[in-house]
Amino acid sequence: MEQKDQIKIGIIICDRYHRCAGGKCFRALREREGAFSLYRDRDASLVGYATCDGCPGGNIEYAPEEMVRNGANVIHLATGLIVGYPPCPRIGFFRDFIQSRFGIDVVFGTHPIPQKYYLVHQGLHTWDAPFWQEVTRHVIADEGIRRAYD
Repeated sequence: MEQKDQIKIGIIICDRYHRCAGGKCFRALREREGAFSLYRDRDASLVGYATCDGCPGGNIEYAPEEMVRNGANVIHLATGLIVGYPPCPRIGFFRDFIQSRFGIDVVFGTHPIPQKYYLVHQGLHTWDAPFWQEVTRHVIADEGIRRAYD
């Protein structure tokens, strides 16, 4: 029987980073940093990891279904969707679709935003709009943690 406080996570990454081995995401999950700090006092495990399949995100229709079959009770849209140039313009649609279609929670971000991306996006004012403030709120972190993820 599954414990009520057990978190089973699926991660969807941007296809631009399809060669990513997931090191920063897995480290953040292990250390409970970035968006995974939400589970600081809870048992959490990874049950799925996939790309969006490239613009416009065709795998968003299929990957969450498999993750849910594997027990996922939350999907994280990876930090790469937030820090890429430009950030994913469909990230809000992805969240809304996944929540509506699969009835599962969706969290923006995985690992803390690396400092090098933070500085560029601050200079560009990428995340000034209220929507982007919501998207980045769990992954901004402090400068020391951001530098550790460079």
